[in-house]
Amino acid sequence: MKTVFLHLLKKIYKMESLIKRITVNADICHGKPTIRNMRYPVEMIMELLSSGMTWKEIMKDFPAIVEDDIRACLLYATKLSRVKTIHKVFA
Repeated sequence: MKTVFLHLLKKIYKMESLIKRITVNADICHGKPTIRNMRYPVEMIMELLSSGMTWKEIMKDFPAIVEDDIRACLLYATKLSRVKTIHKVFA
């Protein structure tokens, strides 16, 4: 039981440290969430991943990005998608 609790604490700590990589600064990318105050918006990373690019390809194309940055983007998107209800908007 103690090892399960320690594992859970480590996981929570890791998630907290990951989410700190995502920054919002009005002076960078018009205030969109970015990776570590660099001009790499979270939405761009999510679009690259959804287009089929691998983590390795993204990191090769953008050398300043590391694995934990991509994990942070995924965690950020996960947190944004946690909603209780979604209402259809009619135009």
